[in-house]
Amino acid sequence: MQPAAAQSFILDKLTHELSPKLIYHNVTHSEKTIENCAFLAETEGVNDHDLDLLLTAAAFHDAGFLYKYIGHEEVSCDLAREFLPQFHFTEEEIEAICVIIMATKIPQSPVNKLSTILCDADLFYLGTDDYGAMAEKLYTEFLHEGIVSDKMEWQRQQAEFLENHAYFTTSAQKLLEDKKEKNLIVLKSKTESPHTIKHHESTISDIFLIVAGVIITSFSLKGFLVPNHFFDGGITGISLLIHEVYHLNLGYVIVLANIPFILISWFSINKGFAIKTFFCVVLLGLCLLYPEFPMITDDKLLISIFGGFFLGVGIGLTMRAGCAVDGIEVLALYTLRRSSLTISEIILGLNIIIFSLAAFEFGIQTALYSMLTYFTASKTIDYVIEGLNAFTGVTIISGKSDEIKHRLVNELGRGITVYKGERGYLPGKFDVHDDCDIIFTIISRLEMRKLKNMVTEVDPNAFVFASTIKETTGGIIKKRHVH
Repeated sequence: MQPAAAQSFILDKLTHELSPKLIYHNVTHSEKTIENCAFLAETEGVNDHDLDLLLTAAAFHDAGFLYKYIGHEEVSCDLAREFLPQFHFTEEEIEAICVIIMATKIPQSPVNKLSTILCDADLFYLGTDDYGAMAEKLYTEFLHEGIVSDKMEWQRQQAEFLENHAYFTTSAQKLLEDKKEKNLIVLKSKTESPHTIKHHESTISDIFLIVAGVIITSFSLKGFLVPNHFFDGGITGISLLIHEVYHLNLGYVIVLANIPFILISWFSINKGFAIKTFFCVVLLGLCLLYPEFPMITDDKLLISIFGGFFLGVGIGLTMRAGCAVDGIEVLALYTLRRSSLTISEIILGLNIIIFSLAAFEFGIQTALYSMLTYFTASKTIDYVIEGLNAFTGVTIISGKSDEIKHRLVNELGRGITVYKGERGYLPGKFDVHDDCDIIFTIISRLEMRKLKNMVTEVDPNAFVFASTIKETTGGIIKKRHVH
């Protein structure tokens, strides 16, 4: 056989035909693997014939990348079977080379001494000072191939890979294991990135909001609503009705009433939301069972306003934490997917039923005061979620867009987005139109008057319209909530 010629042939083919996007699995990697194999083979006492097979396998082990990324090992063996006969390799020698090559497939599975050497040589860089640079190249390659989606995912995968990896040969273990462990420590420190820290901080913040929200909700129910036989909307209102009619403990009722909707949210929203909501509802049930709150007042107007206010603060805080202490929105979302009604229409319909039952059972006056409680709570939730300084998206269409853009950026201090459009097409003047810049910016609600005055000074005929910015993350919990 002619191992040197075979190795030179395939390396030349890799040099000229491999994709330039393979910045890790390139010809340099194959050459380095051959070099590492030669080094380990010498320390492991490999004879000359076996060394020729090993180095040829090293040269061919990534040749499959010429045609395929995932599953390239099989293609590498196919190429070895195709080209090695012309270099006088016997069929038995070629199959021995293929066994060595296939051992490098992750997870590595060497079956003999030569395959353990190639496996260690292929991942030699894990235990060297070059790990950082080589890992960065592999990350870029994986990102291009869609194997990972971002750096954090890559680093987590790498940390797990290094933890489970072990060198097979005694030589590699002595030479590389210590440095590999140090590389793993550095890698783990990177996985605790600001993003991860922020996630931990967010989790702590969510727990604090849930606990505070549940305590305030419990205070509203036991200090205002329950002692005075007032009601609310949603599942909380249904629970209060059941409590008043059947005299069952409100703590148990409110937990049991929400469980079906927690189960629905597990499948229709996500598991995280369902788990948070379950924790929130159970905590509310416990607070309704044990802490004693004195009745604050028996004035019906004060109960409606302040009972609704504290209820809205409590529910709003739990919503900010990404869960729901009241399952009516989950029910609305579930019904929405099976009807043409909107979420607001579904919630309105359910609450009409609740307040109608309250009026029938306890009188019109109680129902009307309860509706005022519900209205106060809903408005309070808006302010807890949005804040007084909620943001508004503003679109401006004007023939003097350049001056408006200048003043928005330099006087109001806001960033802008510009769309290219056309203005005109008026009734009776459909053929009159011209190109224009459509300006979009986001301001706080308190800045709206200032922006309108600014635009009017520049162009009294400018077309301006605004819309409330709604948050689009966090399951079904949006910026404006109806509980």
